[in-house]
Amino acid sequence: MRAAPEWTPATPPDLLAEDEELIAGRRPVEEAFAARRDAKRLLVVPQRREALERIVLHATNLRIPVVEVEGGTLTAVAGFDGHQGVAVVVPPRRYATIDEVIARALELGEPPFVLALDSLEDPQNVGTLLRSAEAAGVHGVLFPTHRQAPLTPAAIKASAGAVEHLLLCPVDDLAGALADLHTRGLRVAGAEAEAPLTARQSDLRGPLAIVVGSEGQGLGPAVRRRCDLLMRIPMRGEIDSLNAAVAGSVLLFEAVAQRDPTGTTPRRKPPPRAPVPVAQERAAHDDSDEGATTSRPRDAEAAPASGTALEPAEVVAALPESATTLEASAGPALASDDDLLPGGPAAASAEDDATGGA
Repeated sequence: MRAAPEWTPATPPDLLAEDEELIAGRRPVEEAFAARRDAKRLLVVPQRREALERIVLHATNLRIPVVEVEGGTLTAVAGFDGHQGVAVVVPPRRYATIDEVIARALELGEPPFVLALDSLEDPQNVGTLLRSAEAAGVHGVLFPTHRQAPLTPAAIKASAGAVEHLLLCPVDDLAGALADLHTRGLRVAGAEAEAPLTARQSDLRGPLAIVVGSEGQGLGPAVRRRCDLLMRIPMRGEIDSLNAAVAGSVLLFEAVAQRDPTGTTPRRKPPPRAPVPVAQERAAHDDSDEGATTSRPRDAEAAPASGTALEPAEVVAALPESATTLEASAGPALASDDDLLPGGPAAASAEDDATGGA
């Protein structure tokens, strides 16, 4: 029987530096390990030790320090209380560019499928939309660097770790970025409650970007002008609007249904793994049985060099014939029914149900 790892006490200032990012929650931590994020230390509440044993042993195999913290301290560091007693400290996230988003679509042989967030205010809505986007097979997510809810640990938790498998693309000028996508051959579809066409009546096939506006104001004027079409979700009840995350999710999967009307497009297969980060390479042989992953490594997401943006004709030419027609389909997101870690999501299903499954 393997001995329990030693617990290292720590004071709050030692938990998270300014140049570090915190990922909190059982599933987000597992997804971070699956995506081969270069973890610096694992923070665990000792009262949750038994439930988190497999995550802790996985970290120990990778020689990642395991630090014991009180629940209240972890809540203070994470900024929310839904951390489930575990968090991992990682280097800052590497964000993507529009070139990389287009390159991912071309690599997969699919018409580009992009989600754009126009100044959402609620981190929970941001996280939920990112989860839906990954499940829908979106190739990248654009969002403004200003007037947008930050990607907090709470937002990452709400995404259920989907952020580890998405290309996230912050832009200074969202309207300008949408214009850039348009020149690359993508149509821009905006969500608006008063639009003349419903999502079902709109053509959401082929290269497409869906824009979801903020909770209170909807689409900004500049962003609205960049839209090639506006669509709405038909409402039948007394409530005249949907939560932004719910509305965006409905639109994403309406697009999926149109792009794959038979529902037979297989799930994406994970590409070969990228090299393990140096901090983890020394222990790679120890986790061959416990660190199986089904996710896309970040380092494998090759993109054109800066200044080599593809023109619209080049985007279309690079796609297979089936992807350039209106019958083109974008398959569901890369996923697996297997646990990310031994005793991972399956073992945690009962607890996830109790906490909302996020």
